[in-house]
Parts: sequence; C-alpha cells; structure tokens
Amino acid sequence: MTMIDEKLKIQKLEDRLKVSFKNKDLLLQALVHRSYLNEHSDFKIGHNERLEFLGDAVLELVVTHYLYDNYPNPEGELTNWRSALVKAENLSKVAKSLDIEDYLLLSRGEKKSVGRARDVILANAMEAIIGAIYMDQGYEVAKQFILKDIISELPTILEKELYIDPKSRFQELAQDREGITPSYKVLEEYGPDHAKEFVIGVFLGEKMLGKGKGPSKQLAQQSAAEDALKNYK
Repeated sequence: MTMIDEKLKIQKLEDRLKVSFKNKDLLLQALVHRSYLNEHSDFKIGHNERLEFLGDAVLELVVTHYLYDNYPNPEGELTNWRSALVKAENLSKVAKSLDIEDYLLLSRGEKKSVGRARDVILANAMEAIIGAIYMDQGYEVAKQFILKDIISELPTILEKELYIDPKSRFQELAQDREGITPSYKVLEEYGPDHAKEFVIGVFLGEKMLGKGKGPSKQLAQQSAAEDALKNYK
C-alpha cells in the first residue's frame, strides 16, 4: 500500500465514521492487525493492540455511564445489558455496518479468516478505532461516536432479549414449549492442544436442533444454541 493509497483510504473511512482526525496515523494504526507487520516489516505504523486496550476502557466507561444515567434497573440487569453492547458479536456487527472490514490491514492468512475469528478481529479493530478517536479528539467526541454507533443498538438488544446468552434463551424456550432441557454432545474435535476446535450439537431428546463450533466447548455450545434458536420454529 502506497502513501497515497493510505491517505485516500483513511479519508474515506473518516467520512464513514463522521470523525475528522488531526493525526491520521492514529486511525491507520487502529486498522493494523499484528499479522500484517509480519509480512510488512518496513511498515511505518505499529499494530492496533495498544489502541484496542485503551478503546476497550473508554467504551466500557461510556456504556456504563449511559446505562447508569438512563435506567434505574438493578446492577445485575445493567451488567447484562452492558455485556451485550460491548461483546465481540455486537462490535463486529457495528464494524460491518461501517464497512471497517474494507480497511483492515491483515496478513494473507488472516484475510481468509471467517466466522468468529473474523468477528474477533473486527471487534478488536472497533475498540482500537474508539481508542484512536479518544487519543485524537478527546472523550466527548469518543462518547458521541459510541452513542451514535454502539449504544444505538440497545433498543434492539432489549426488544430481542439479546442480553440473555443463546444457551439460556434456548433452554428457557425448550422448557416452556416442551418441558425438555436441551443436551449438548461433542460431535467432533480437532487441532493441536493449543488450538483445539470443538463441534457440538444441541439436542432435544434424540433430535438435533443446532450445531456450532468454537475454540472451547463453552463457546461451541453457545454457537450451537444460537443455531438452534434459528431452527426452532
């Protein structure tokens, strides 16, 4: 990527984010995945992990303050709502709506990533962008960005009860309709010990309603329950 290409891409992304950066390199850095530097050792900008660390804290503070100011609900409910807003799935969804995927700087290998792996990359980039906005523009601009693009998802989260994890939602639905508690079975596991992948099915009796995979049994179960919710009409 040439310097001209960088500047053109950053300008387009600023328009998409509706934020004009004084230091364009901060926004560019927010898009750099660590893997990209392995293939471009001469690239002048570092990766985005420190900005991600900062953005995560800013995001959590803004969301927490907003919920505290606007909802008199108990702490437990507010915690669940906050978790739904800041979790990788929601941040990835927001990132996709802003076309962040088009601007990421990834290695050739990471460009092929799909599913949850890609969602995590997008969510991390979203946090890094928040960190970059905070560093360049200050707290108020970062707050307005979070209100506009992330906290705006809250009505949908509350309406669809997305703050309840898929496994709990599916269990509640299955017990309500049929008086049956879902069971989960490992269908397949593969990969080395440090990078295991599990494929798990969720069953009502003998019938499999959904299937999911993930790097842990817990995440694979959540994925299977999410699949089951789509199929359980």
